[in-house]
Amino acid sequence: MVIPIHDRNPTLRPAYVTRALVAVNIVVFLLSPLGLAGIGDSGAQAACAVQEFFDRWVAIPRELTTGDQLPLVVGPATVDPAGNPACLLVAPDYEKSPILSAVTAMFLHGGWVHLLGNMLFLAVFGNNVEDRLGRVRYLLFYLACGIAATYAFAFTQADARTTLVGASGAIAGVLGAYLAWFPRAKVISLVPFLLFIPLQLPAWLVLGMWFVIQAFYSLGTGLAAGTVAYVAHVAGFVVGFLFALALGRGREPPRPVRPYGVSPYLPR
Repeated sequence: MVIPIHDRNPTLRPAYVTRALVAVNIVVFLLSPLGLAGIGDSGAQAACAVQEFFDRWVAIPRELTTGDQLPLVVGPATVDPAGNPACLLVAPDYEKSPILSAVTAMFLHGGWVHLLGNMLFLAVFGNNVEDRLGRVRYLLFYLACGIAATYAFAFTQADARTTLVGASGAIAGVLGAYLAWFPRAKVISLVPFLLFIPLQLPAWLVLGMWFVIQAFYSLGTGLAAGTVAYVAHVAGFVVGFLFALALGRGREPPRPVRPYGVSPYLPR
């Protein structure tokens, strides 16, 4: 799989919403038990604290499909009868909205690699989609893709109590819209051939390959290669792509016109 690091697709407006989304995701992660707040913590107590945090704030398929929060959630660390560390199951002392958890889950991540990978894709491709949609519509589009992706995964795993966390579904929607609107844009990508070689590739190839890989893995149980929710990626991408096609070319930003006879090398 290639790793996009930059695209040659200029915008006319600063991507304030994309930048804000990246910043919020990073700050939330740093304040979570897996970020700076969890540095130095290890063992069963730390593991239980992370799972307790996730049970409260991230999406869980069984909660999304039934509309009710789980009767028992992870609590403090303990020791089982065999002397092994474990987490207590306790009744939650809070009210959780399953629908709202589909939103809060978008701003939480399971580790540094998960966070940085998602933010890289968002930073590379989000600015052009924001430029095309406008800031308010872009934010609503981002959230809608994330919610749709989360529920799509939930209904393929209706009874699962696995926590679903990350912005991947929302970002997949951004990728789908980018492919629909800018298929020929040039994307500088690192290609894993012996070493990582930077190549300039068309967006249709970079994002098309990404989608094919996600779709291939999603053909299993919805979870593959560990705990990656590939079905959510596919659903978010399809929603974003179809939305972009339905919108057509969207709101085309005005392009500056160079006066006749002016050298293209003069500062503009």
